[in-house]
Amino acid sequence: MLIVLGIAALVGASALISRDAVRAQAISEIRAVTGLSPLLRGATTVSLFPRGSISFSDVVLGDAKQPALTAERLTARLRFFPLLLGQVEIADVSLEQPTIDISMGPNGGSNWSGLIAALARSQKPDSPPAAAFTEIRIHGGTVTVHEQGKKTAETLNDVQGSLAWPSISKTFGATGHFIWRGEPVDASLALGDFAAALAGNRSGLKLRLSAAPMKIAFDGAIGLLPTLKIAGTVAADAPSLRDALIWAGQQPLPGGGFAHFALKAAADVTGGIVGLTNVNLELDGNTAEGVLNFATSGRRTLQGTLATETLDLSPYVSTVRLLTANQHAWNSGRLNLDGFADSDLDLRLSAANVVLGNAKIGRTAIAANLRGGQLTVTVGEAQAYGGVIKGALALANFDSGVDVKSQLQFTDVDMEACLGQLFGLHRLEGKGNIDFTVEGKGASVLGVTRTINGSATITAEDGALAGINVEQLLRRLERRPLSAGNEFHSGRTPYEKLTVAMKIADGTIKVDHIKIDSKAVRLAMAGSASIPERELDLKGTAALTASDRPGAPPFELPFMVQGSWDDPVMLPDAEALIRRSGAAAPLLNAVRERNARDAVRSVIERLTGARAPAAAIPMADQPAGAAAAPAQKAQ
Repeated sequence: MLIVLGIAALVGASALISRDAVRAQAISEIRAVTGLSPLLRGATTVSLFPRGSISFSDVVLGDAKQPALTAERLTARLRFFPLLLGQVEIADVSLEQPTIDISMGPNGGSNWSGLIAALARSQKPDSPPAAAFTEIRIHGGTVTVHEQGKKTAETLNDVQGSLAWPSISKTFGATGHFIWRGEPVDASLALGDFAAALAGNRSGLKLRLSAAPMKIAFDGAIGLLPTLKIAGTVAADAPSLRDALIWAGQQPLPGGGFAHFALKAAADVTGGIVGLTNVNLELDGNTAEGVLNFATSGRRTLQGTLATETLDLSPYVSTVRLLTANQHAWNSGRLNLDGFADSDLDLRLSAANVVLGNAKIGRTAIAANLRGGQLTVTVGEAQAYGGVIKGALALANFDSGVDVKSQLQFTDVDMEACLGQLFGLHRLEGKGNIDFTVEGKGASVLGVTRTINGSATITAEDGALAGINVEQLLRRLERRPLSAGNEFHSGRTPYEKLTVAMKIADGTIKVDHIKIDSKAVRLAMAGSASIPERELDLKGTAALTASDRPGAPPFELPFMVQGSWDDPVMLPDAEALIRRSGAAAPLLNAVRERNARDAVRSVIERLTGARAPAAAIPMADQPAGAAAAPAQKAQ
């Protein structure tokens, strides 16, 4: 019976409460909390029993032309016991399908400054209670953030969450989830001292953002006066940094790499500068430590110094193909440096070991500078190929391709490993120095090779030419001038000193000289080479340093080197060999003198051991090569 009487009393009391008064008091409280005047364009529903609530449809907060918030429905849940006494106190507010517009001004203020000021007043210890409710829930909301005067904006869709500032606590908490750029994001934010944060003073801050592309966590403090300052520990990780940057609207650097990423550092944000110290960075399996600074105001700029034990650069050059699949021609695929123009970079990096494809490089110090769309990589010193590398490489975009400039010095390097890695040349052994300066431009590697200009010098000692034994070949030809065989394509030619000097113009190398000296032979060559076609056209002289015949001058033979870089052909001067051959010399004269048939017949008999037929074809009517062939066979 008592329960029934109590319920009846509650129903009777609620019936005595004016619904218009409830409506007016609820609007007044919303205005006090938000600092914005609500515009009610739809119907109002008041329910006082069994659960007190008031619901407004089609609600607008702020300027009717540019509202800060619009909602399909705003529902305020009323506290029960104050309601029995005729007082209206809102316990919490729920917004259904709200659209929240945040317009940031140039001085850091926004169209929500009134809400911040109202909340700040309500949080002062000596201020009268301006509002009762301390929680706002959002269902299916849309939040748009933009700067005044700019058309671009960031939009959060399907926002579900709650904002709470308990009256018995100093804290503020916001939790929920939303969709940003097509990816669901779970978010939480906590302020240790809500009143201090609203006043712009220092307050504890915890932030968590979790999405498939990236997770970010911050634990520290924030203050707004006299300027924005954030300090604490930040941690972030992403399965693919490249995908995360694209998701965030950034243009990553071209090439490969930028996969798994993890970062932990002490962060200090002042104004538009983010400073990271005690950085522990993981990227593509590489781990580095150091400091980083990132400027967010104006042009984005990343600066820093990092050190690592082992740096594997293979992922970043994995998409760079200088040669085609068969390794015999330059790649004609388009070069892409998109992303160079969006940001600036000034990074210094040191590593005890560097891996670059199949190349293993020792202690290395490099600096990478990206400014105005041009990337310059400066090698302070790199221990590579058994020697030291110094120099710089610059890449820049231009209207229809890529501009390449390079100046490098290789000191005391392994020639076979170095030239093989850089240019696909594997026939020069030994230790030596390489110094070259080149520049070119084009839409592809092949295109760049057609415009290259520059110069190069090579000096080497105590090595060998692979693929040919010049001494053995010369001694055989000295004894039997018309013999050939596989000596042109096998063996090695040791040397004591090698020097090369060349100039490059529009992809064509003008070889001033190539000199090879050893105890047994001397070689001197000059000519040209085509970089785009990877072909050689050289002429020279090979000579023995001593003759097998006492008193005779050392054997000397003119020759040509022609064909591809990968498999060049060495062709001795045929006329010189024929003249040196006592048996075949008359053949050369026979070609030039039509009346020398008897001499030709005599030569053939001596070479073959058989009488020439009476009706032999006149040798004068055949090219020199036709006569030389049987002579070589006889030898």
